[in-house]
Amino acid sequence: MALLALLRHGESEWNLKNVFTGWVDVGLSPKGLEEARRAGRLLKGIRFDKAYTSALKRAQITLDLALEESGLTGLSITADKALNERHYGDLQGLNKAETAEQYGKEQVHIWRRSYDVRPPGGESLKDTAERTLPYFNGMIMPDIKAGKNVLVAAHGNSLRAIIMELDKLTKEQVMELNIDTGIQILYEFSPDLKILSKKILRP
Repeated sequence: MALLALLRHGESEWNLKNVFTGWVDVGLSPKGLEEARRAGRLLKGIRFDKAYTSALKRAQITLDLALEESGLTGLSITADKALNERHYGDLQGLNKAETAEQYGKEQVHIWRRSYDVRPPGGESLKDTAERTLPYFNGMIMPDIKAGKNVLVAAHGNSLRAIIMELDKLTKEQVMELNIDTGIQILYEFSPDLKILSKKILRP
Protein backbone atom coordinates (compact mmCIF):
# COMPACT_ATOMS: atom_id res chain seq x y z
CA MET A 1 0.00 0.00 0.00
CA ALA A 2 1.11 3.57 -0.64
CA LEU A 3 -0.39 6.92 0.30
CA LEU A 4 -0.60 10.15 -1.66
CA ALA A 5 -1.60 13.31 0.21
CA LEU A 6 -2.52 16.34 -1.91
CA LEU A 7 -2.40 19.56 0.10
CA ARG A 8 -3.52 22.95 -1.18
CA HIS A 9 -1.48 25.78 0.30
CA GLY A 10 -2.94 27.84 3.12
CA GLU A 11 -4.71 31.11 2.43
CA SER A 12 -2.32 33.50 0.71
CA GLU A 13 -2.06 37.25 1.17
CA TRP A 14 -3.82 37.68 -2.18
CA ASN A 15 -6.49 35.05 -1.43
CA LEU A 16 -7.32 37.27 1.53
CA LYS A 17 -7.56 40.31 -0.75
CA ASN A 18 -9.65 38.36 -3.32
CA VAL A 19 -7.06 38.97 -6.02
CA PHE A 20 -6.03 36.70 -8.93
CA THR A 21 -2.59 35.40 -7.99
CA GLY A 22 -1.35 32.85 -10.51
CA TRP A 23 2.45 32.86 -10.65
CA VAL A 24 2.88 36.01 -8.52
CA ASP A 25 4.97 34.84 -5.57
CA VAL A 26 3.06 36.02 -2.51
CA GLY A 27 3.25 34.68 1.03
CA LEU A 28 0.62 33.33 3.40
CA SER A 29 -1.86 35.33 5.44
CA PRO A 30 -2.04 34.74 9.23
CA LYS A 31 -5.01 32.44 8.56
CA GLY A 32 -2.97 30.63 5.91
CA LEU A 33 -0.12 30.03 8.34
CA GLU A 34 -2.56 28.44 10.78
CA GLU A 35 -4.16 26.36 8.00
CA ALA A 36 -0.71 24.99 7.15
CA ARG A 37 -0.02 24.07 10.76
CA ARG A 38 -3.49 22.52 11.08
CA ALA A 39 -2.79 20.42 7.99
CA GLY A 40 0.36 19.15 9.66
CA ARG A 41 -1.55 18.16 12.80
CA LEU A 42 -3.90 16.09 10.66
CA LEU A 43 -0.89 14.24 9.22
CA LYS A 44 0.54 13.19 12.58
CA GLY A 45 1.09 9.47 12.70
CA ILE A 46 1.48 9.08 8.94
CA ARG A 47 4.97 8.27 7.70
CA PHE A 48 5.94 10.07 4.52
CA ASP A 49 8.98 9.19 2.44
CA LYS A 50 9.08 12.11 0.00
CA ALA A 51 7.47 15.48 -0.58
CA TYR A 52 6.93 17.60 -3.68
CA THR A 53 5.95 21.22 -4.01
CA SER A 54 5.85 24.06 -6.53
CA ALA A 55 8.36 26.83 -7.16
CA LEU A 56 6.08 29.32 -5.36
CA LYS A 57 6.67 30.20 -1.72
CA ARG A 58 3.04 29.95 -0.57
CA ALA A 59 3.15 26.21 -1.30
CA GLN A 60 6.68 25.81 0.06
CA ILE A 61 5.86 27.59 3.32
CA THR A 62 2.71 25.47 3.68
CA LEU A 63 4.75 22.31 3.23
CA ASP A 64 7.46 23.41 5.69
CA LEU A 65 4.93 24.29 8.39
CA ALA A 66 2.90 21.12 7.85
CA LEU A 67 6.00 18.94 8.12
CA GLU A 68 7.19 20.80 11.21
CA GLU A 69 3.80 20.45 12.90
CA SER A 70 3.51 16.77 12.03
CA GLY A 71 6.95 16.02 13.45
CA LEU A 72 8.41 14.88 10.13
CA THR A 73 12.03 15.92 9.68
CA GLY A 74 14.75 15.15 7.16
CA LEU A 75 12.27 14.44 4.36
CA SER A 76 13.46 14.64 0.76
CA ILE A 77 11.68 17.67 -0.80
CA THR A 78 11.61 18.48 -4.51
CA ALA A 79 10.28 21.82 -5.79
CA ASP A 80 9.34 22.28 -9.44
CA LYS A 81 7.42 24.89 -11.42
CA ALA A 82 5.48 22.08 -13.12
CA LEU A 83 3.35 22.08 -9.96
CA ASN A 84 2.80 25.86 -10.00
CA GLU A 85 -0.66 27.40 -9.99
CA ARG A 86 -2.10 28.12 -13.42
CA HIS A 87 -0.86 31.39 -14.88
CA TYR A 88 -3.73 33.88 -14.86
CA GLY A 89 -2.13 36.16 -17.44
CA ASP A 90 -3.65 39.64 -17.62
CA LEU A 91 -5.89 38.90 -14.63
CA GLN A 92 -3.00 38.53 -12.20
CA GLY A 93 -3.14 41.26 -9.58
CA LEU A 94 -6.77 42.16 -10.36
CA ASN A 95 -9.56 42.00 -7.79
CA LYS A 96 -11.92 39.13 -8.60
CA ALA A 97 -15.10 41.03 -7.78
CA GLU A 98 -14.06 44.03 -9.87
CA THR A 99 -13.07 41.72 -12.74
CA ALA A 100 -16.53 40.10 -12.57
CA GLU A 101 -18.11 43.54 -12.81
CA GLN A 102 -15.98 44.38 -15.85
CA TYR A 103 -16.30 41.12 -17.80
CA GLY A 104 -19.45 39.60 -16.26
CA LYS A 105 -19.72 36.95 -13.55
CA GLU A 106 -20.38 34.16 -16.04
CA GLN A 107 -17.26 34.92 -18.09
CA VAL A 108 -15.04 35.08 -14.99
CA HIS A 109 -16.55 31.79 -13.74
CA ILE A 110 -15.69 30.19 -17.09
CA TRP A 111 -12.12 31.50 -16.90
CA ARG A 112 -11.73 30.19 -13.36
CA ARG A 113 -13.47 26.81 -13.60
CA SER A 114 -13.62 25.63 -17.21
CA TYR A 115 -11.23 23.08 -18.65
CA ASP A 116 -10.01 24.64 -21.87
CA VAL A 117 -10.88 28.36 -21.88
CA ARG A 118 -7.88 30.61 -21.23
CA PRO A 119 -8.09 33.94 -19.39
CA PRO A 120 -6.49 36.74 -21.44
CA GLY A 121 -2.77 36.02 -21.74
CA GLY A 122 -2.97 33.09 -19.31
CA GLU A 123 -3.37 29.34 -19.00
CA SER A 124 -6.50 27.21 -19.03
CA LEU A 125 -6.81 24.18 -16.77
CA LYS A 126 -5.96 22.11 -19.84
CA ASP A 127 -2.71 24.07 -20.27
CA THR A 128 -1.93 23.59 -16.58
CA ALA A 129 -2.58 19.86 -16.86
CA GLU A 130 -0.26 19.62 -19.87
CA ARG A 131 2.70 20.74 -17.74
CA THR A 132 1.60 19.26 -14.38
CA LEU A 133 0.57 15.74 -15.39
CA PRO A 134 3.76 14.68 -17.23
CA TYR A 135 5.69 15.66 -14.10
CA PHE A 136 3.19 13.95 -11.81
CA ASN A 137 3.18 10.74 -13.86
CA GLY A 138 6.92 10.77 -14.49
CA MET A 139 8.20 11.73 -11.04
CA ILE A 140 5.55 11.21 -8.37
CA MET A 141 3.64 8.12 -9.49
CA PRO A 142 6.83 6.01 -9.72
CA ASP A 143 7.35 6.75 -6.00
CA ILE A 144 3.80 5.57 -5.32
CA LYS A 145 4.40 2.44 -7.39
CA ALA A 146 7.53 1.78 -5.32
CA GLY A 147 5.36 1.78 -2.18
CA LYS A 148 6.42 5.20 -0.90
CA ASN A 149 4.10 7.60 0.89
CA VAL A 150 4.20 10.98 -0.84
CA LEU A 151 3.00 14.44 0.18
CA VAL A 152 2.36 17.06 -2.53
CA ALA A 153 1.81 20.68 -1.49
CA ALA A 154 0.61 22.70 -4.45
CA HIS A 155 -2.21 24.90 -5.74
CA GLY A 156 -5.90 24.82 -6.51
CA ASN A 157 -5.54 24.31 -10.24
CA SER A 158 -2.45 22.10 -10.40
CA LEU A 159 -4.19 19.86 -7.86
CA ARG A 160 -7.46 20.01 -9.84
CA ALA A 161 -5.52 18.70 -12.85
CA ILE A 162 -4.08 15.82 -10.81
CA ILE A 163 -7.45 14.95 -9.26
CA MET A 164 -9.14 15.10 -12.67
CA GLU A 165 -6.65 12.46 -13.83
CA LEU A 166 -6.89 10.26 -10.74
CA ASP A 167 -10.69 10.40 -10.46
CA LYS A 168 -11.28 10.27 -14.23
CA LEU A 169 -13.43 13.41 -14.15
CA THR A 170 -15.03 14.84 -17.27
CA LYS A 171 -14.54 18.43 -18.39
CA GLU A 172 -17.98 19.18 -17.00
CA GLN A 173 -17.32 17.52 -13.64
CA VAL A 174 -14.03 19.35 -13.10
CA MET A 175 -15.84 22.69 -13.41
CA GLU A 176 -17.54 21.89 -10.09
CA LEU A 177 -14.33 20.83 -8.36
CA ASN A 178 -13.03 23.32 -5.82
CA ILE A 179 -10.32 22.70 -3.24
CA ASP A 180 -10.33 25.00 -0.23
CA THR A 181 -7.08 26.43 1.12
CA GLY A 182 -5.35 24.19 3.63
CA ILE A 183 -7.42 21.14 2.65
CA GLN A 184 -5.84 17.73 2.06
CA ILE A 185 -7.05 14.81 0.01
CA LEU A 186 -5.57 11.43 0.92
CA TYR A 187 -5.46 8.57 -1.61
CA GLU A 188 -4.50 5.00 -0.81
CA PHE A 189 -3.09 2.91 -3.68
CA SER A 190 -2.63 -0.82 -4.19
CA PRO A 191 0.72 -2.07 -5.54
CA ASP A 192 -0.75 -2.06 -9.05
CA LEU A 193 -1.78 1.61 -8.62
CA LYS A 194 -5.49 1.06 -8.17
CA ILE A 195 -7.11 3.59 -5.85
CA LEU A 196 -8.31 1.75 -2.76
CA SER A 197 -9.69 4.74 -0.88
CA LYS A 198 -9.96 8.51 -0.98
CA LYS A 199 -10.78 10.83 1.86
CA ILE A 200 -10.69 14.52 2.60
CA LEU A 201 -8.84 15.41 5.78
CA ARG A 202 -10.69 18.13 7.66
CA PRO A 203 -10.23 19.48 11.19
